[in-house]
Amino acid sequence: RTLESMENLFLKIVAGEIPSHKVYENDLVYAFLDINPLAPGHTLVIPKKKYKTMDEVPEETAAAIGAALPKIARAIMKATECKDYNILQNNGSIAHQVVPHVHFHIIPKPSKDQGLGVGWPSKKLENGEEIAKKITAAL
Repeated sequence: RTLESMENLFLKIVAGEIPSHKVYENDLVYAFLDINPLAPGHTLVIPKKKYKTMDEVPEETAAAIGAALPKIARAIMKATECKDYNILQNNGSIAHQVVPHVHFHIIPKPSKDQGLGVGWPSKKLENGEEIAKKITAAL
């Protein structure tokens, strides 16, 4: 897929121009099954309007997504009989975002081999107080 074909992919899905397996919809949010799932029930939850990264999403839309996520997660858990899952959201190509439209993945984790695999190259916190002050000041 080219970047150009990905640019408005989710807008076309919301508009019904590209078919999807919709699982949830309200005025601000649309959720549908991922066509390349990591596990059965892998669902994408998106704002209907296009925002490239989470920092661009207005509070009202973010609140609507936040309210939809646990509701959809509970439904996926019930439908798949899977109690473990990941919720993943990437911002920017270096952070592994492929479609430039905010989207949350709800990915069931039925076994160690199915679902999301994650590497976590953690480091020791350095300059914590300084970083916390900068973040607080930016709020």
